[in-house]
Amino acid sequence: MKPARRFPLDFRGLLLLGVALLFLLLEVLNALPGVLTPTGRLELASHDGMLRLRGTRSPDPDIVIVAIDDFSFNWTGYQWPWPRDYLAQLVDKLNAAGARLVGLDVFLFEAGYDPSGDAALAAALAKSPRSVSVMQIYSDASLGTTTLKLPLPVYRPVLSAVGLSGIYLDDDAIVRGLQPFQSYGSDVYYNWAFETASQFLGVDSPSIASNGMVFDKQAIPISRGRFLVNYAGPTGTYPTYSAANVVDGLVDPSVFRDKIVLIGATSITLHDVYPTPFSETAQMPGVEIIANAIATIKSGASLYETPLWVNLLLILLMVVLAGLIGGIRRPGVTLLVLTGVMLVYILACYLVFAQARWYLPVTGPEAVLFLGVVVPFIEQAVSQEAEKRRVRGLFSRFLSPEMVDQMIATRDINSLNKRADLSILFSDIRGFTTLSEKMTPEEVVSLLNPYLEVMTAIIQKHGGTVDKYEGDAVIAFFGEPVPYADHALRAIRTAVEMRVELAHLNQKWRAEGRLQRGLEIGIGVNTGEVFVGLLGSEQRLNYTIIGDGVNLASRLQDQTKVLGWPIVVSERTALLVQEEFDIEFGALQAIKGKRDPVKIYKIMGRKGAAEDERVKALEGQSV
Repeated sequence: MKPARRFPLDFRGLLLLGVALLFLLLEVLNALPGVLTPTGRLELASHDGMLRLRGTRSPDPDIVIVAIDDFSFNWTGYQWPWPRDYLAQLVDKLNAAGARLVGLDVFLFEAGYDPSGDAALAAALAKSPRSVSVMQIYSDASLGTTTLKLPLPVYRPVLSAVGLSGIYLDDDAIVRGLQPFQSYGSDVYYNWAFETASQFLGVDSPSIASNGMVFDKQAIPISRGRFLVNYAGPTGTYPTYSAANVVDGLVDPSVFRDKIVLIGATSITLHDVYPTPFSETAQMPGVEIIANAIATIKSGASLYETPLWVNLLLILLMVVLAGLIGGIRRPGVTLLVLTGVMLVYILACYLVFAQARWYLPVTGPEAVLFLGVVVPFIEQAVSQEAEKRRVRGLFSRFLSPEMVDQMIATRDINSLNKRADLSILFSDIRGFTTLSEKMTPEEVVSLLNPYLEVMTAIIQKHGGTVDKYEGDAVIAFFGEPVPYADHALRAIRTAVEMRVELAHLNQKWRAEGRLQRGLEIGIGVNTGEVFVGLLGSEQRLNYTIIGDGVNLASRLQDQTKVLGWPIVVSERTALLVQEEFDIEFGALQAIKGKRDPVKIYKIMGRKGAAEDERVKALEGQSV
């Protein structure tokens, strides 16, 4: 009987020890302020993934936002900073609506343009049951000075509290938390999220404790100098109303009754928007970050990061597991066990976060486990020359990564540019410009987006390529980049189906009462040789078509208005599709850009189609 295999302190063991020491060192470095190693960055990303995997939650029903947004700027004509008397009108509206607390995320350090405006705003805030605003402790490194910036004296007696406005950006420039407090001399100032929660709940302001802070007799964890925000979701999760609409009385006052109403900038031009764990691109306004922070404080649903000693202990545990799994003799079983253990650990990390709101380290332990199991294969490759030759022979059958990189680097992108015989389709909504003038922008978008989505799906279904959208017009072509011999038939099938699906959309819109008679479209199709390829600059390239054949398709679409027929084609296209579709001569028409008149044909419908499936003449379009 063979003795049980022991874990040897040989090359494999030394590599595993080296991996363990490396990740232990990285964990220690990540715990230092201002240091973010690659593993630390991945760890933060894993925390974000846990939050996104948990998904969105219902926002705190006690909190709403009044936005200083682009709409309000455009509507009022005001530039920033807004007149204080206009802010006073806004606060008066909220007071009249029964707001329980008004939080003003606006610096009141300097007097407004009109001194009477400051008096009016102070008077409005004095009428609020509770009011909170922001302050700063500003440090100038070049001068070595620190300045306390408080609201003007006229506001201090009427504000219930003031607090720090600090948003905490991690070293990867994502806002996961707030600056919880800051000292100035012997005084300690707390973030205005805490002050707002304190005023709303009627409890004392927080205090500093040995392991963080205490608020309303509950411990508030502070991790790496920040208070982690338990976000309810991405930007837009909290109900938000434009300030201009509130002042003009266009918002139901009941939405503010007994609520915390936060007034703050959401316009990107004011540079108070930040990437959050839910999205780096759809950035969240600072005032909504504060709303999420207040909800976290009120609910006591704080997030926690494990201390350094726990992270180090988990890495050591993974070293032991890696040694045990690496001792398995069969590679297939080793891979299966490794995959299972890694998945179980990730699942455990998620369950701990979802149930207890603790972030366990993922990157370090998983990397140690993975590399610790891979070590035996490296050791085997180093110690057994025959195995090396087998692996070398295996990989010699394939192209090397360097060769692939060289092929990509030397590929001539101009090979995509060519002259090709294509069928070009132009589609345009009849009278849409006039129709859109009677509608709000939101109504225009609510009609146009579903229309374009449906039309695009039909084009792609028949193998077409959408060239571009020009307002309500759709331009597409068939035959490239995937060549089809029947590209003309595909284009006409697309045109007919577009008409059918438009009828379905119209039926839906009529049932909803949005349109009386629905939309009508005109479609022109031409087949001919055009240039197709990549056009543009190095910064932006478009795959598009140009040429006389493209222009003719556009002119044919215009002729649908003259002939009163929704689908018209050129003579070349008509000849290519006449076996499948009934065609009727429409006109011999002089076309702009063409020396000789052009024969235009009407598509009547697929041969043998029922009468209700035939193409019908264009009808007048109205709302």
